Amino acid sequence: MAGRCLGRTARIFAGFGYLILVASLGIGAATAPASAQDRRQNTPGEFDYYVLSLSWSPSFCAESVERGNGRSQQAQCGGRPFSFVVHGLWPQFEHGYPEYCDRDSWLDRNIMTSMLDLMPAPGLIFNEWKKHGTCSGLGPRGYFETVRKARATVKIPPEFIDLADPKTVSPAEVEDAFVKVNPGLSGSAIAVTCNRTRLSEVRICMSKDLQFRACDEIDRRACRRDQLVMPPVRGG
Repeated sequence: MAGRCLGRTARIFAGFGYLILVASLGIGAATAPASAQDRRQNTPGEFDYYVLSLSWSPSFCAESVERGNGRSQQAQCGGRPFSFVVHGLWPQFEHGYPEYCDRDSWLDRNIMTSMLDLMPAPGLIFNEWKKHGTCSGLGPRGYFETVRKARATVKIPPEFIDLADPKTVSPAEVEDAFVKVNPGLSGSAIAVTCNRTRLSEVRICMSKDLQFRACDEIDRRACRRDQLVMPPVRGG
């Protein structure tokens, strides 16, 4: 009964539009899925490293306004102003990634609620557990505790925390800013993604024990635009 109720809850929350808009922005797992021939593909806990994906919330909100997704704004773009929020913590192979390792797994609503300060959309939290968390080899509570630890490992550059005006940056400038304030982080362990004109996400690669590590495949798929706009935190 609890599982069925939670399923209904998750579907309702998904109606906020977050997952639909994320898909339209091309913001998903970091690479194409690993080959079905990979023996580890659906084995929880069998992966090489994590990608911590930090989404620039004002870009999401600006895109939401343009597309008329008012309901999705209620989940993330109203009330408390957000800057970088956690999109997910994704188990990765050196080439590709596992996904949906346990399609029958459910997520307790209390765990979902506890993550809203970092991931301000319930539908997103549910989806991240189903698609990525089930491949971590951890239970729901352990996985989201790891998400929280991974986020705490990364310091956000001060110039991005309370951005009051639109900021034009290059992907390299964003990477450099993160490298500067995070000892041990190198340019080979971070990648910036974008949509047409805006910064979308910063993706940081970590070992299973949450140490920064290089990830060539993620780096190769980074944004190649010369300039990007970061909408202001309170301007979404």
